[in-house]
Amino acid sequence: MEVNQNILNNALLVMDVQGATIKRLKDPQIYLDTIAKVIQKARDNHVAVFYIVVGFRKGYPEVSPRNKSFVTLKSSPMNLDSEEALKIPDSIEPQPGDVIITKKRVSAFTGSDLEVVLRSFGITHLTLCGIATSGVVLSTLREAADKDYSMTVLADCCADMDDEVHRVLTVKIFPRQADVIHSENWFPA
Repeated sequence: MEVNQNILNNALLVMDVQGATIKRLKDPQIYLDTIAKVIQKARDNHVAVFYIVVGFRKGYPEVSPRNKSFVTLKSSPMNLDSEEALKIPDSIEPQPGDVIITKKRVSAFTGSDLEVVLRSFGITHLTLCGIATSGVVLSTLREAADKDYSMTVLADCCADMDDEVHRVLTVKIFPRQADVIHSENWFPA
């Protein structure tokens, strides 16, 4: 299926592709090369590029002891309260005009000003990619659907530590709320 979203109200959300998460991938360079191509396609087609990163203040004061997902960060070597952990890799670094949003939870919307900025840009269609498929991509897709955004998920630009979970989400779950395509079919040449 080819989806050409060459519309000014489209944004590419590159989510949690940052120092702390990239290290967890089996082959980060192949993934980053694919993401770099998608970002260039977005820019070539006048699609707004948003980088979403997860980050916290020193000592994680935003993390409740009741939050099962994030409470382990306080003792984890992942270190999401450092500059290095938040750094977007040089090969996909933001350019002037791109937007960087820092979030405090799994969804790109929760604990961030993403929705305010999307509204100010007039964005109604989101193209999603990021690490992890079962984390930020799933949570953002669900919340965006509830907020009535139309969406495309670039399946090969999503990564998860569990290949089967990635497959089930992109083949069976995500298509209920979004068009799920390969990045080559997004703005085909």
